[in-house]
Amino acid sequence: MTELRTTIVIPHYNAATLAACLQSLVDHTEAGSMRVVIVDDGANGPNLQLACSRFPHIEVLHNDRRLGFTGSCNRGLETAATEFVLLLNDDTRVTPGWLPPLLAACDADPHIGACQPKLLAAMRDGFFDYSGAVGGCIDRLGYTFCRGRLFDTVERDEGQYDAPIGLFWACGSAMFLRREAVVQVGPLDLDYFMHFEEIDLCWRLRLAGWRILSVPSSTIYHHAAQSLPPRSFLKVYLNHRNNMIALLKNMPPWRLARLLPVRLLLELVASASYLASGRLLATFAPLAGLAWILTHPRNIWLRRRASRRLASAGDVGDEGVFPGSALWHYHVRRRRTAAALMQRTDS
Repeated sequence: MTELRTTIVIPHYNAATLAACLQSLVDHTEAGSMRVVIVDDGANGPNLQLACSRFPHIEVLHNDRRLGFTGSCNRGLETAATEFVLLLNDDTRVTPGWLPPLLAACDADPHIGACQPKLLAAMRDGFFDYSGAVGGCIDRLGYTFCRGRLFDTVERDEGQYDAPIGLFWACGSAMFLRREAVVQVGPLDLDYFMHFEEIDLCWRLRLAGWRILSVPSSTIYHHAAQSLPPRSFLKVYLNHRNNMIALLKNMPPWRLARLLPVRLLLELVASASYLASGRLLATFAPLAGLAWILTHPRNIWLRRRASRRLASAGDVGDEGVFPGSALWHYHVRRRRTAAALMQRTDS
């Protein structure tokens, strides 16, 4: 009998791709090796009803009120009793043999708290997925990028990231978690609502001594930007606000003191850049993000205090950290790939 080691949590909000996601799990996962839980945040919409009629064995949790992506994931995590939990978007499709490499990687190293498979674009053949590609990195100014996607430049998958490697963060679209690690550091931070919640979780895992690993031998396809259009005000606002919150919450005091004046200036530069490019609404997004932070000092302080308690365990060093400025190399030196950026730190 196949051992049940993995719970798959799928937050759902009326996406038409849900049935295809479930079909891929049924087709490409050994029977008995997974428990699937859909957390419905969309009031039992027609796409969920269709999926339930086709897959009656799937468990469904209905939220009494809108919890958002983060809250829905946490509700699913609460129900998990297995050794591992996969947070999986309802706009993904797994491929043959996707699960065993993730289990094998975690079995080989008990210090791995989270893994990320290779994420490929579902609608752009041969290219990496925008949201996660082959795992996340961060630069010394706190800007994040992916192995396979540097800012707005998405690479074609030519096997250049097929070696497993330590990451700074794993993408929440398909994040494979060791449940023991999540219990230790706490679930996703609800105040993010969406965007950066997975980076924050991975940062806390690292502070507590857990590693994050890329496992590119496991492949999943993803329809990026289904929840929010990439140029919408809300998405731009959340990206700017939540990036700053993650730094204020998790960065060591001495680094934060040096970085904060620079980042505040760069937020103003970003606002001016949006204005110069004609994106008038986006111009206000960085400013609105800073305004939220300035008006919620207690919120930030409480979250930072909880995060810094984990730091006594010691983090895992510089895996997935680029020691320079990704912005500088991208815009000034014209380095368009993470491979060109990270070659010093990968060697």
